[in-house]
Amino acid sequence: MKKIAIPTLNGNLSPHFGGSEYFSIFDVVDKKIVGESILPTPEHEPGAYPKYLADAGVTDVILGGVGQQAIVIFNQNKINVFTGAPAILPKDLVLQFANGTLKVGDNSCDSDEHDHDHGEGHHGHGRHA
Repeated sequence: MKKIAIPTLNGNLSPHFGGSEYFSIFDVVDKKIVGESILPTPEHEPGAYPKYLADAGVTDVILGGVGQQAIVIFNQNKINVFTGAPAILPKDLVLQFANGTLKVGDNSCDSDEHDHDHGEGHHGHGRHA
């Protein structure tokens, strides 16, 4: 099972990770959403969100934009990162992700185009695992 987190603002993906009201959490098995929940955001301190989501069992995050340091911390916590997603309904993003059709672009918070090894996860640049 995959547990996917989407930072949410006004019902859609938050364009900036740190500006979310809450996390929409989806449990996905065999390309189907089998569970949905809301997880309140913790106090916004550097490095807090990735650890918080790892402790909640999240395996993947779909983001609009996030700082490079947060990506490193996510990957250290074995969470795959997908950045540059559009600000649409979280459920729609997760269904696209599950079906392999999620289109991600550049990380809106970090224009670093260098190739970095971030484990299994990708951090945007149009890729999907």
